[in-house]
Amino acid sequence: MAHAKQPKCLFCGETFQADARNAKHQKYCSQPLCRKASKAASQRAWLAKPENQAYFRGPENVARVQSWRAAHPTYWRRKSVPKVKTPLALQDVCHAQPVELKSDSPTLAHPALQDALQDLLSAQPAALIGFIAQFTGSALQEDIARTSRRLVKLGQDILAGRVGGGDQTRDLARAGPSDSRAV
Repeated sequence: MAHAKQPKCLFCGETFQADARNAKHQKYCSQPLCRKASKAASQRAWLAKPENQAYFRGPENVARVQSWRAAHPTYWRRKSVPKVKTPLALQDVCHAQPVELKSDSPTLAHPALQDALQDLLSAQPAALIGFIAQFTGSALQEDIARTSRRLVKLGQDILAGRVGGGDQTRDLARAGPSDSRAV
């Protein structure tokens, strides 16, 4: 009995063992890239036929697609994913800031950033900014930035054990809009 000649894949050029049920028609091997090329060639051949060129166009095809979607409402939805035991966080974890033990260190790293509220509080939640505005009675960025610097300094002093007299908290009470400049 004569052996059938093994075909060459049209994509990779390697010989392959064709499926016995489809040996006369199989032109591509079973490698993933070759299967992808086979699919693309098949789609090009289908779209090249005159009766298929307007298959996706026109009002009758729009109605056909809409009726199919109405009959299969859950087709496009993703399959349910098994529930993960750890819930996904909606935002990143806010890590605590390290406490500096130097008493002469400036509150901000760079002097150019001392008056910029966006730079000072870019990682802080909006609730904190709202609280500071309520606390000082002013929604001006200069006042909020000034109060934020004082609160950070006070918090660093408390955490480092450098709590002075009552001067620091009295300064915060006076940080309201009375000493702010007009915009």
